[in-house]
Amino acid sequence: MAKIIAIDLGGTNIRAAFFAAPHPPYERIVKIPTEADQGAEHIVDRIAEAVQEVMPDDTDDLRIGVGSPGPIDPKRGMVLNAANLKGFVNYPLKAHLQEKLEHPIRLGNDADMACLGEWGFGAGVGTRNMIYLTISTGIGGGIMINGQLVVGGAGLAGEIGHMTVDPEGAMCGCGHRGHLEALASGPSMARDATALIQAGEASSLASILTQRGKLTAIDLNHAAETGDELARRVIAKAGSYMGLHIANLAHALNPEAVILGGGVINMGDFFLDPLRQALKQHIMHENYLTTMDVKVASLGDDAGIIGAMVLASQQ
Repeated sequence: MAKIIAIDLGGTNIRAAFFAAPHPPYERIVKIPTEADQGAEHIVDRIAEAVQEVMPDDTDDLRIGVGSPGPIDPKRGMVLNAANLKGFVNYPLKAHLQEKLEHPIRLGNDADMACLGEWGFGAGVGTRNMIYLTISTGIGGGIMINGQLVVGGAGLAGEIGHMTVDPEGAMCGCGHRGHLEALASGPSMARDATALIQAGEASSLASILTQRGKLTAIDLNHAAETGDELARRVIAKAGSYMGLHIANLAHALNPEAVILGGGVINMGDFFLDPLRQALKQHIMHENYLTTMDVKVASLGDDAGIIGAMVLASQQ
């Protein structure tokens, strides 16, 4: 039975976990700083250091799975562009890691890995057709169809957060207008609340904005919990955009489940109730809803590392 080391590569930290068999739980896990500003070669060295810390004594049939940010070309094992990892532009990460670690390696997008994790061992267990969305600083996702992760012809499928919801909407960080990420992510809510307060609307958040100079999604959530109407309205608008988008995805893919992860989900019903209402409003036929569960992800921060394990186990 294969042994697996799974790696979750982030701009701040690298996490590596050893699985004695291709299923949770892991036997040990480490987290070390990525030191991403020191360049690609250094990052590869840091990954290798993390791997060595969890390496088993017996390395027969050891496989390694890696989840990396940025668009990925899994066929060539390349990271096409990871903005928070210096030097990771058309970077052949798989080849460099293969040379250092001398074990079979599979590389995937980090949101896709979280999707695989939730599908294999989380809230999506038992489904064959599933959509995963992570809603946080950005919005990412992954798609399972007939039990297979959809990566597309060039490995670029699943960029659910960068689909246009409102052509006249706010500018997305990627440089295009009206993407879901620009309308329903944590920073987009903070931006909208800031604009309303600066336009003269009343809110308990005004004092925080004055003192700190900026707001966060966490601020909005706390304000909503204490009854702040502006905060609740901003969160509800973002939830409605998400519900509209899920309706569009359901029409295209007819999944059995939509799994929602990321920090924004901690806003609970302030976000989820408007989402459900918009989903019901925009869906073409009730059968889409009666055959589809919308559920909160269950693996938390471990979704990506469990997904990288699943990816490696599929060799």
